[in-house]
Amino acid sequence: MAKVFGRQYTKQQLLEKIGNIDQLAEVQRVSLRGGKREGCEAVLFRTGGGLSFTAVANRALDISRADYKGISLCWRSPIGEVHPSYFEPPGFGWLRSFAGGLLVTCGLTWFGHPHQDPEGGMEAEEGLGLHGRISHVPAENLYVDGAWQGDDYVMWAQAKMREAMVFGPNLVLNRKISTKLGENKIWIQDVVTNEGFAEQDHMLLYHANLGFPLLDEGGEYLIPSAEVIPHNEFAEQFVDQWRQFPAPQTGQEEMVYCHRLAGQSDGTTYVAFANRHFNHDQGLGLYIKFNIEILPWMLQWKMPGINHYVTGMEPCTATGHTRPAEREAGRVISLAPGQQRTYDLEFGVLSNQQEIDEIEQLINGLT
Repeated sequence: MAKVFGRQYTKQQLLEKIGNIDQLAEVQRVSLRGGKREGCEAVLFRTGGGLSFTAVANRALDISRADYKGISLCWRSPIGEVHPSYFEPPGFGWLRSFAGGLLVTCGLTWFGHPHQDPEGGMEAEEGLGLHGRISHVPAENLYVDGAWQGDDYVMWAQAKMREAMVFGPNLVLNRKISTKLGENKIWIQDVVTNEGFAEQDHMLLYHANLGFPLLDEGGEYLIPSAEVIPHNEFAEQFVDQWRQFPAPQTGQEEMVYCHRLAGQSDGTTYVAFANRHFNHDQGLGLYIKFNIEILPWMLQWKMPGINHYVTGMEPCTATGHTRPAEREAGRVISLAPGQQRTYDLEFGVLSNQQEIDEIEQLINGLT
């Protein structure tokens, strides 16, 4: 049953009182206009529970905007939405079209800082740029709809993205993003398939970017860390402070920590960020649910800089070092021809102190 306006309703009870489901919730396709976003197609979701978000079809169906009752949940970069035709793959060119947003997908064959991979074949001949290519691959066969499933009204967008080159990889990402009437949750299911005829390296990272006002001074990370690994010397200086987020700092360097996570017996885990002081201590937070047997690591990108006041909570398949280093450590996945790998994630809003307390208790029980 759908819970809207503080009450539970059956399908019949709601249909008796509305002329169209879009009185309460909707999913619709739109076109973005103006500047570098011109030509982008997007999908707008409104759940009726307070959650609204936008998935950009030209950018791997990544989630560019998300808000709860008009309150932004994510950081938006100065770049804004950018059509993939502006992609600059070498080096750090990826940052010229990084809009931020709730979800940016990194992979499918590598992620991390620019580097060389002498054993990477033709794909790596000119070096591997920041975070791979998949977030700049437009969706094919986009299907957007909503339907009653019993007393639940479910809305979704699904599509496939192909990352391929002649004499190189041929990986397909089938993605489905869904939500429900009255819910403040987003479900993502990704299926990656090697449609080539050779073994293929595969790496994947989900770059979730949280921003003000969810992210603010005094906010706290809730992460069931079995191990915390600083990525550089600067981050190591502040490793004992990884749980807290500070006020904006001038000239701030980014800090990155890699977390090896604990989970339930079936591998299920949760990570969250909580701002208990939001709106006179009403509280606001966001959690991500996934499985550590599939995504065993999480990168924590901590960047309290002026204008770049953002944190990334990034479930991933490897620790974020170069592909040769990850390969040597046995953390690069090798997909056989025809082999598939499925990833399931859940994003959820924590709208008050009680919901924050409940997720904190759950997470504390994992460590």
